Amino acid sequence: MGAGPAGLYAAILLRKHFPAASIDVIERNPRGATFGFGVVFSDRALDFMQADAPELLEIISPEMERWSDMRLSLPSRVVTLDGIGFSAIGRASLLERLERYALELGVNIHYEVEVSGLDDLDADLIVGADGMNSIVRQSDPDGFLPSLSWFENRFAWFGANVTFETLTQTFVETPLGALNAHHYRYSSSMSTFIVECGTQTFEAYGFGEMDETESAHVCSEIFSDTLHGTDLITNRSQWRQFPKLWCKHWVSGNRVLLGDAAHSAHFSIGSGTRLAMEDAIALVRALVEEDDTETALGVFEERRVPIAKKITDASNQSAEWYDTFADKMRLDPLEFAKDYLMRSGRIDLDKLRTIAPRFMAEYDGER
Repeated sequence: MGAGPAGLYAAILLRKHFPAASIDVIERNPRGATFGFGVVFSDRALDFMQADAPELLEIISPEMERWSDMRLSLPSRVVTLDGIGFSAIGRASLLERLERYALELGVNIHYEVEVSGLDDLDADLIVGADGMNSIVRQSDPDGFLPSLSWFENRFAWFGANVTFETLTQTFVETPLGALNAHHYRYSSSMSTFIVECGTQTFEAYGFGEMDETESAHVCSEIFSDTLHGTDLITNRSQWRQFPKLWCKHWVSGNRVLLGDAAHSAHFSIGSGTRLAMEDAIALVRALVEEDDTETALGVFEERRVPIAKKITDASNQSAEWYDTFADKMRLDPLEFAKDYLMRSGRIDLDKLRTIAPRFMAEYDGER
């Protein structure tokens, strides 16, 4: 269920390891309908694809934009953070290549199919890779035991006809409050541009009363210097609060959840797509190793859930840092940058000196 990265990647791996199986991907949206702009992967995140589907990485690599550092652009100065490499690709391009490879392998993909009840599906295994509004998860809330809340900040996902040199966080202070933009290029001509602000700033600007075209215009003016006077591009760019989803169980009978259907990962750590695809890898490994599906699903849940929990906990801690970023902008820029790098709780100063030696040399030199 779901023709996003998790669903298509799971189908590809299942088809490779179970060539005699009939594998169907069911997607409620039309073919080619994708929302959002770019997808970002850390350098380390691509290692999993190299290990499990190197031919797929070879297919998408030519489309990827890469950079080795990132920047924090603050009102008083720009701070460069070395050693934080990323790659990015347009979401539409990623899905197109995953789809093409899946079809070549013999996966059946069905678009514009609305499934009202899973009991009508004749399947040995139903994989719920159908996102935050997962029908599979909703089919058995008592089995999956989801917990759902939302972070405080509001954000809107735009695109820009500006190709930024590196992934950058631009923080601005305006008469109506502080805003932040996460922006990075994902092609030779396009970038993702996510605008974020706290509740007070959101209400002061009246974003809640604007349509996406109006809010894009206002945000284009706020970040005019960063955008070099260009206008932001919309694609379902409504203002939202980021969900905090975690399912206690990922397996119920012959149904299993992957990716956003089972857990959320805040965009500030760039791990949502990576986590979803790693979920798929772990599921297929368990199915390959075990003789029966029930045992395999139990092994998958036992192995994968604790690993994903650590990453999603770090993601949640990162999201909480952003909920108070306006207050942190009063810090010295280098102190702000250090606080940013340590926001998820996974890095101490010693590790930071290994990961970002040039930044830490600058930080230590000014202390």
